[in-house]
Amino acid sequence: MSVISRPDFHPVFLTALKNYNAATFKRDLTAGIVVGIVALPLAVAFGIASGVAPSIGLITAIIGGFLVSAFGGNSVQIGGPTGAFIVIVYNIIALYGLTGLALATFMAGCILVLMGLFRLGTVIKFIPYPIVVGFTAGIALTIFSTQMPDFFGMTIPEGVPAGFLSKWGVYFKHFTDTNWITAGIGLLSLLIIIFTPKIFKKLPGALSAIVLITLLVWILKEYCGVEGIQTIGDRFGDMDTHIPMPHSIGFNIESINLLLPSAFTIAMLGAIESLLSATVADGVTGGRTNCNTELIGQGIANITVPLFGGIPVTGAIARTMTNITNGGRTPVAGIIHSVVLLIIFLFAMPLINLVPMCCLAAVLIMVSYNMSGWRTIAGMAGNPKGDIWVMLVTFLLTVIFDLTIAIEIGMLLAIVVFLRRVTENTVVRTYGSQLDATDGTDSTAHEVLDIAPGVSVYEIDGPFFFGAATKFDEVVRLSTAEKPVVRIIRMRKVPFIDSTGLHNLQLLIESSHREGIKIVLSGVTDKVRTVLEKSHIVELIGTDHICSHISTAVIVANELAEAKKKDGRA
Repeated sequence: MSVISRPDFHPVFLTALKNYNAATFKRDLTAGIVVGIVALPLAVAFGIASGVAPSIGLITAIIGGFLVSAFGGNSVQIGGPTGAFIVIVYNIIALYGLTGLALATFMAGCILVLMGLFRLGTVIKFIPYPIVVGFTAGIALTIFSTQMPDFFGMTIPEGVPAGFLSKWGVYFKHFTDTNWITAGIGLLSLLIIIFTPKIFKKLPGALSAIVLITLLVWILKEYCGVEGIQTIGDRFGDMDTHIPMPHSIGFNIESINLLLPSAFTIAMLGAIESLLSATVADGVTGGRTNCNTELIGQGIANITVPLFGGIPVTGAIARTMTNITNGGRTPVAGIIHSVVLLIIFLFAMPLINLVPMCCLAAVLIMVSYNMSGWRTIAGMAGNPKGDIWVMLVTFLLTVIFDLTIAIEIGMLLAIVVFLRRVTENTVVRTYGSQLDATDGTDSTAHEVLDIAPGVSVYEIDGPFFFGAATKFDEVVRLSTAEKPVVRIIRMRKVPFIDSTGLHNLQLLIESSHREGIKIVLSGVTDKVRTVLEKSHIVELIGTDHICSHISTAVIVANELAEAKKKDGRA
């Protein structure tokens, strides 16, 4: 309740207005207009690739972009539809229709708001990097695969299958049906997208390609009699230019249970992508994102957008960087970007109907290339093998199955790799008749302790959790041929102990006592001692057998061994 009563929700927009001035507005206005123009082709392309009308992509960018800027925790974040969601949205629509997508997006928004309220913004940053690289590259390849029919103008009467391998099988089967004029236009679009920014630094490649190619195709159709180049209007017909009225979302327990995994995937992916984008932006601007506020802002956007028929919203790295490079420094730029898109939506949709589908396919192919992160993947070649396997498994599962399975299995594999590394780093040492008390410290002096016959010393170096507990148990049982009289367990380098470690320690103490063997603990930290007290292990051992330093522990153990020896002689 204390978390909910004091939510960490402080929209940057409100702070930015306090010292706002005309010079700042001029920079934000320029950046907002540029970002709005850059976002136009992407919003349309992402909408179409996700399986909805291009107008839905624009509505999502308008409403979602406005809400992310108004309620988010980053001053320059630009929100809207992104390529990362294409695969998820397309699959949800295929299985559950638009009503299922609306419910999944709404639930994802609620999850994001709850994550922000419970201050989980920083936790999201602990998602292992190999998983992020793997699923991002997998999404990129999947997006690339979906664009082949439009790019090459292929006619596939039986439809394109959902599976990656079967999809490419159909492509190869119908490659002879390629419309080479469409393919040529698509290739020209791709070249314009690639080389325009290299020649004209400030000119967006995607927008340049759409304007030039749309004009070229219109001329070819009107004056040269060229047919067969499909446009947005040919596929979707004339689109409505009115923002739809908000509508209700059908809730029932069955649908919620069915779509909750998809909603969780949308929420997690949205949180990861938004916070990664915010982190990149902070690195450039020197700002500091309020991660919890950002999650709440993203949640508000995703709760609202489906009421208008929109698709999931998240922070977009490319558009955010465009905002920064053009001078945007406050959320006002993001709001202006939404206004620009709204004006285009209301007054320029007839022109958007003329955009060729092969040109939009080229835009998405370039998006997939930029998303792929192949340089990052190549740079990971020298990383530990465990990280590479996590990345590869996540990548393959994203491509062959879906993102939900990929993230779940990838996280599980990353945890296994992490636990293996921690277990390997937890060392159990044994000592003979002498022990240097200063070994492993910064001290240059030596304090050699004589260990009496019948005393065994074991040191646990590292966390004493379930993986290391088994290792310790094996070492204790196999280390001595003769049964000792006293066992010293040195724990100066044990930062924490979990329930399995406690259980194994308790079993060792009880079995040792049954065999007449005393247990002495040495160097127990305050944190570990508190855990031992709560679990009643201190009572089991006896407080006089828990020593602060190894020298004290050896004296106690030697005395116990000597007393046992005298009792034996008597």
